[in-house]
Amino acid sequence: PGRAMDLAYVCEWEKRPKSNHCPSIPLVCAWSCRNLIAFTTDLRNEEEKDLTHMVHIIDTEHPWDVYSVNSGHAEIITCLEWDQSGSRLLSADADGHIKCWGMADHLANSWENTVGSMVEGDPVVALSWLHNGVKLALHVEKSGASNFGEKFSRVKFSPSLTLFGGKPMEGWIAVTISGLVTVSLLKPNGQVLTSTESLCRLRCRVALADVAFTGGGNIVVATSDGSSSSPVQFYKVCVSVVNEKCKIDTEILPSLFMRCTTDPARKDKYPAITHLKFLARDMSEQVLLCASNQNNSIVECWSLRKEGLPVNNIFQQISPVVGDKQPMILKWRILSATNDLDRVSAVALPKLPISLTNTDLKVANDTKFFPGLGLALAFHDGSVHIVHRLSLQMMAVFYGSSSQRSVDEQTIKRQRTAGPLVHFKAMQLSWTSLALAGIDSHGKLSMLRISPSMGHVLDMNMSLRHLLFLLEYCMVTGYDWWDILLHVQPNMVQNLVEKLHEEYMRQNAALQQVLSTRIVAMKASLCKLSSSTIARVCDYHAKLFLIAISCTLKSLLRPHFLNTPDKSPGDRLTEICSKITDVDIDKVMINLKTEEFVLEMTTLQSLQQLIQWVGDFVLYLLASLPNQGSPVRPGHSFLRDGASLGMFRELMVVIRIWGLLKPSCLPVYTATSDTQDSMSLLFRLLTKLWLCCREENHMTEPDDALIDECCLLPSQLLIPNIDWLPINDGIITKLQSKQLVRLQFGKAPGLVGHTVSSQFDAFVRAPGQPKIDHLRRLHLGAYPTEECKSCTRCGCVTMLKSPNKVTAVKQWEQRWVKNCLCGGLWRRMPLSCS
Repeated sequence: PGRAMDLAYVCEWEKRPKSNHCPSIPLVCAWSCRNLIAFTTDLRNEEEKDLTHMVHIIDTEHPWDVYSVNSGHAEIITCLEWDQSGSRLLSADADGHIKCWGMADHLANSWENTVGSMVEGDPVVALSWLHNGVKLALHVEKSGASNFGEKFSRVKFSPSLTLFGGKPMEGWIAVTISGLVTVSLLKPNGQVLTSTESLCRLRCRVALADVAFTGGGNIVVATSDGSSSSPVQFYKVCVSVVNEKCKIDTEILPSLFMRCTTDPARKDKYPAITHLKFLARDMSEQVLLCASNQNNSIVECWSLRKEGLPVNNIFQQISPVVGDKQPMILKWRILSATNDLDRVSAVALPKLPISLTNTDLKVANDTKFFPGLGLALAFHDGSVHIVHRLSLQMMAVFYGSSSQRSVDEQTIKRQRTAGPLVHFKAMQLSWTSLALAGIDSHGKLSMLRISPSMGHVLDMNMSLRHLLFLLEYCMVTGYDWWDILLHVQPNMVQNLVEKLHEEYMRQNAALQQVLSTRIVAMKASLCKLSSSTIARVCDYHAKLFLIAISCTLKSLLRPHFLNTPDKSPGDRLTEICSKITDVDIDKVMINLKTEEFVLEMTTLQSLQQLIQWVGDFVLYLLASLPNQGSPVRPGHSFLRDGASLGMFRELMVVIRIWGLLKPSCLPVYTATSDTQDSMSLLFRLLTKLWLCCREENHMTEPDDALIDECCLLPSQLLIPNIDWLPINDGIITKLQSKQLVRLQFGKAPGLVGHTVSSQFDAFVRAPGQPKIDHLRRLHLGAYPTEECKSCTRCGCVTMLKSPNKVTAVKQWEQRWVKNCLCGGLWRRMPLSCS
């Protein structure tokens, strides 16, 4: 069988003589749904002998671009937790302080601590955001269904706490070592309400704890004092707000003793419980336990069941009612257990909310679709096992130490004598379970790829179906899909893009509207992975830009009277442009109510750069029509895309009307004759091209007359250079050869052995050439003096601070203040490289 797990990249710290990053003792890491990873190290300063507790945040696509922040925690950091949206992070320490971190200026490499809470001097052992009531289930059995709603269904689940009107309240819950539970609520005005309560009357030491949620809106806390001879206790916690104060009620649930302690053969073999985890945040009825000694561990999986209580016959004679209906109680039952294992150093649980009904499990097994079904165990010898989350049977293995041995015999020998092998101290699975990140005892980050079929060789069609199912899941949830791209080989790209489009077209119109930009961004990221589709990346980004411009410019149109009919001016514009197929721009214009287009002069002038892009792009497209047989040139896919050409046509009409109000806002063309009306010439040709492909099922080829006219364009107008997006500097394209990539924190890798980029040099500006702000369409000069940000996914560059004061442009900039048009996060660029 193929390899189930392999190492994609490793990233390590530079050795500095004076200070170095040593892994903190309880090393923690967390992986967000936006594919950001946060982890901790301690910065040891040799001279002062003191430790600084650092939090590091990386984006998996640019792991070297690490954002390290001095957490300000006085004691060691014990927990890190991302929220559901993947944009805020909680950290808690051994002094009872909890901090909430958010992005500064929406930049993924700039973080600040905004609010927090504390339980003075009481170390935090478990931490979680409150549940927001959103829970999906993936039905593997329905992966062939056409409707996304069937594949990924919403599960009825109540938030931990709701505001007025049912909106979930944000906040967090933590458990401390002395047996306290503390809840902090974030009020919409920024205030924090905190309340602390003991878990039960007899407070006892809590060495390990975990938090889970029930569908009814309650919270379940599991605790252990660290000894396997003591019971694992469970508590139900209810949070409410009474008179502007946070109120906590707790009640005791059934507890359990690990089976290895009751088994005579193993009675005192595993004295300590080292890991205690609910199998998922929203599955409070299944728990994973690990007990260990110096060298070995054993793992057990337990489940909470309702069971009937047998009733003595005496009672049945007295009261027949009792006899009919057996009283029910909740009881923990062991589901599965492993044999004796090597000592476990870390556990990672799946975050993919896969449905666990018998049919789903059977279909998953038949089709070999395993994401979300395996959990990862890391061992002290450096190996990682993936075991089934219900049966705990082995699904895949990765041997860390043996793969290092071939690299350098000597270092291994030295390590053997010096001490234990390098092993993962913390691990996290990605949100689709296709990647695993581990931080080892040297603070080095390793990124592992996990095959969706766990190494079973599948036919191409099936492999594509697996990846497609997960891509659709990311499309519906809005999660980042970087970890899926790790598995896409160049020969899959074309098929995946086509199948993704087919599935998208099967959804209803409303859902298509919601997902319209996300699917374009997804296709762009896929096309980047194959040299034959690389030119289409440019097209998809241009399409995102076109959709955004079209929405913005249409939203500026104002109805003339307030008691307007049901259609907005933008909708009416679309309707009239598609109804009147005249090739003469002025005849189309006559049918529109000109008063709806009246804007202030400053507004029109401020839109000139966007208007210029529309004009340039239309000219570029028409001029490239004669050599349309070349799909390697960017712009090719627009020539058969009726919807996009229709949008360009509408925009030309709008621009023409605005040009009557303020001629200086029109696109500037360099023409060979003074008398030529360039706008109407381009509109005429564009309309003819649009008529060829406006109906998907009646596509016709452009006639010779149109091609001849387009051939003449370069002699009438200067064809502009289009500034395509830079080909991105991320890591994903370098990982396809399955060769291990070695990286260093803080150092961008050179573009060595990067084959794809060579074909692209024609479209991308070389260093030292003038740079451009891709979203404002402004020229920044060869060595920009303004600070810029670039998108972590598509590499699009734009200025951090807005140079504009006009509201219309502000409205345009609001579209991408939090995320790039492709949905990627922004990162601040150092001045030198932008």
